[in-house]
Amino acid sequence: MSFLVARDMRGGYGAEDILQGCTVEADRGEIAVIVGPNGAGKSTAMKAIFGMLRLRAGSITLDGADLTRMKPTDRVRNGMSFVPQVKNVFPSMTVEENLEMGAFIRRDDFSGTMDEVYSLFPVLAEKRRQPAGELSGGQRQQVAVGRALMTKPSLLMLDEPTAGVSPIVMDELFDRIIDVARTGIAILMVEQNAKQALEIATRGYVLQHGRNAHTDTGEALLADPDVRRTFLGG
Repeated sequence: MSFLVARDMRGGYGAEDILQGCTVEADRGEIAVIVGPNGAGKSTAMKAIFGMLRLRAGSITLDGADLTRMKPTDRVRNGMSFVPQVKNVFPSMTVEENLEMGAFIRRDDFSGTMDEVYSLFPVLAEKRRQPAGELSGGQRQQVAVGRALMTKPSLLMLDEPTAGVSPIVMDELFDRIIDVARTGIAILMVEQNAKQALEIATRGYVLQHGRNAHTDTGEALLADPDVRRTFLGG
């Protein structure tokens, strides 16, 4: 069994189920990527896994523990950390204050974790006294990821981490995501830049209409002519 298992998820908003029985898994040290067309249920799946959307059916387990009915705050205490696509920093707070907010559940000395975040994102160390709202889009994403890492998660969930950034910044963010996975943290990521995301993915999920259309390694999905033609633009 994988470290994260989100099995047969069904749920949505109101009376309509957006998720139609999809399953997503991720192991420690692995990058699992969810791709698919707009409206496929990618972000909805992430919200369901984090507890922001109550499932009508299905289950969520992390390291064997059933989190299906837990609130998001309890899921954080059990090892999940989630970076939403928008409004993911406190713009009036400094970089360092944002990171400190990420350690809200901790009662130990988290200075070592902050040093690790600064080592991962050196530009944040340079701008630690600067309000996050004054940073570039890519730097704000680094703050958001860094704050999520301050909880010392075992599963890091990223919803469109490269949205609105330049190709150069996207490549840099992907490199840092690889670095995080190498520490043993499981990564689950929704990404519109499907080709680039699948290039770094240990496993990939192509969703369509809330269902698993294709599931394989990132390399195999990139080589699949049907996936390339239907979802990756040829």
